[in-house]
Amino acid sequence: MQNKPYRPASPSPRPNAAGQNRRQDRNAKQEPYAVNERIRAREVRLVGDNVTPGIYSIQEAQQIADNLELDLIEISPTAEPPVCKVLDYQKFLYQQKKRQKEQKAKATKVVVKEIRFGPQTDDHDYNFKLKHAIGFLQEGAKVKAYVFFKGRSILFKEQGEVLLLRFANDLEEYGKVEQMPQLEGKRMIIMLTPKKK
Repeated sequence: MQNKPYRPASPSPRPNAAGQNRRQDRNAKQEPYAVNERIRAREVRLVGDNVTPGIYSIQEAQQIADNLELDLIEISPTAEPPVCKVLDYQKFLYQQKKRQKEQKAKATKVVVKEIRFGPQTDDHDYNFKLKHAIGFLQEGAKVKAYVFFKGRSILFKEQGEVLLLRFANDLEEYGKVEQMPQLEGKRMIIMLTPKKK
């Protein structure tokens, strides 16, 4: 067996270079916007309250922000020149998060669960469907209940309306009526929306 010649271990990369890059990456992830000294542009377009909008050198813009005891925030880095706003950075981040939260809330899809009755639904079937509706409303889904009239059973539409109103009344604790019973073709529909806790 041949002995391999001794080779000193290659020096590990200078912690400064790699470590610094890693630290910069981490900071970049934490800070979604370039602020104050982190802004790299030579000149910027300044916008915001308490400032005269216009194009300023980065030093002038920073001076304006400092005089107001606020931060210089790069809000549009790809514009030519980049657009900066003079604001309190923490307040700015809070407003951004709030706006995103509101947009998310608007974007949440409303789930609608359907429950079907016949005009002569017996008590056992009714209670079974009622229990399901309670579950749906507690989960935050809307409930669309309807009575389906087959053939000549349309003659019992009053009976269907009474059934739907009883259903809405029994669910009063869990949901509120969004749409009163309405006849649409062969179906009489009522819409219930969950009560906010």
